[in-house]
Amino acid sequence: MRPNILLLGSGWVPEVDALLDAQFECHRLAQVPPAERAAFLARVGADIRGVFTTGTAGIDAAMAARLPKLEIVAVHGVGVDAVDFTALAPRGIAVTNTPDVLTEDVADLAVALLLAASRRLPQLDRYVRAGGWEAKTPLAPGRSLRGKVAGIVGLGRIGRAVATRLEAFSMRIAYYQRSTAEVSYPRSQSLLELAAASDFLVVCAPGGAATRAMIDGAVLAALGPEGTLVNIARGSLVDEAALVAALQAGRLGAAALDVFADEPRVPAALRESGRVVLTPHVGSFTIETRTAMGRLAVDNLVAHFAGRPLPTPVVL
Repeated sequence: MRPNILLLGSGWVPEVDALLDAQFECHRLAQVPPAERAAFLARVGADIRGVFTTGTAGIDAAMAARLPKLEIVAVHGVGVDAVDFTALAPRGIAVTNTPDVLTEDVADLAVALLLAASRRLPQLDRYVRAGGWEAKTPLAPGRSLRGKVAGIVGLGRIGRAVATRLEAFSMRIAYYQRSTAEVSYPRSQSLLELAAASDFLVVCAPGGAATRAMIDGAVLAALGPEGTLVNIARGSLVDEAALVAALQAGRLGAAALDVFADEPRVPAALRESGRVVLTPHVGSFTIETRTAMGRLAVDNLVAHFAGRPLPTPVVL
């Protein structure tokens, strides 16, 4: 008999859905109307042995409590800040994620956002479409990257991949994290020091309580009116109210954001600002990477139920 698993969230490619259906009895919560989900979980929860979820959806203590036979949570993503380890660990529930396979595409998007903000690509697109070029309407220039400082917040897999790409644009790289990395880039002694020294601050750190709102008003002020914030990590790392205030007051030059505090809800002030580039949390959203992520998440489930070592367990 195939193991019963519960799918939380959405966003995987059709091939991954097919792989899941071939291996497991799948119960998709996203397909159940919100008003009927409590009854649905009461009906199937006692049989669920595995959860397939996204980095954003995760799993909380209340959901885990509804699943008395739960053995494993496979996260389709690298971030696990939405997983309640405090609830899972005492029950011996394994947690896996999908590191490495999304690094390159997320780093590519970070650079794309940085370029879009520095060269004002959304504004230029609107300028041409609206006839501004033909009308010879005055146009503000963008900014070159050469010689500028890119401050990387969190020099993990993705942070290093971003740094490597930005070096190719003749940018100078600095970083901040609590530990010292074995790299040639200079490490700032504090986040404030890094922000003050940077033209572009690229947030690549993990989410969670330790990093919540670490990009606050003081950091944004240190980055300054010519500085640009790029966030491809988690929206929780940025104090969004402080970000809006800094942009509106001219204390920050620009922002390029793929992630937000309360997704998919984005503050109107950010949506309406001409100095902000916005994308809908799509760092890993390519066919190739989403397929690789899904396969790896499925491989973790298959390995668990076959009694084999997990390919990518999360070890805290």
